[in-house]
Amino acid sequence: MDIIELVIDENEEFSGIDAISVVENPAIEEDFVALKKQNPIQLKEIDAEKRILMGAALVPDRPIYRKREEHEFYIYFSKQTIRKASELFLMRGNQHKATLEHKNEYLEGMTIVESWLVEDKQQDKSAKYDFDVPVGTWMVSMKVDNDKVWTKVKAGEIKGFSIEGYFADKMERPKDKQVDKLSEEKNILKEIIDVLSR
Repeated sequence: MDIIELVIDENEEFSGIDAISVVENPAIEEDFVALKKQNPIQLKEIDAEKRILMGAALVPDRPIYRKREEHEFYIYFSKQTIRKASELFLMRGNQHKATLEHKNEYLEGMTIVESWLVEDKQQDKSAKYDFDVPVGTWMVSMKVDNDKVWTKVKAGEIKGFSIEGYFADKMERPKDKQVDKLSEEKNILKEIIDVLSR
């Protein structure tokens, strides 16, 4: 079975994470990444009075099963891609973009107030709250000032974070580079022919 690394295509304006969804069952769907239905890392209610939730947004090198028509495969994110994705998420000002179960509308009153990468399992803040996540995991804390969402959290209907974004398939990228290189070589050859024909 294929194991495919998803990466950020830095030449694509929309590549990366657009929003974080709060979901009942966090995994990944198609090329538009929506983590739901697989191996959730539970959210923890850090402060009920302040309505702050903490959890993993992305875990490095974790194989996630996918099925597209008859093709079965796994995808994963490297530590480098997770670092880049977390940085771009904040640089683009997406910390206010949150959805519920990946619906097409952003929720009011949902804000990422903390974002960090785990660098040391024992000394990291995530360990303080009993998260057992590997080095390179992207952790976030979300402030929930949305009563409807908070009611779902209290009822146990929201259990994890799930990213939404666009990523390139690393298996396809070498082909793209070959096409670019071939195109570049054709342009050079055309210039040489133009010069020689003068």
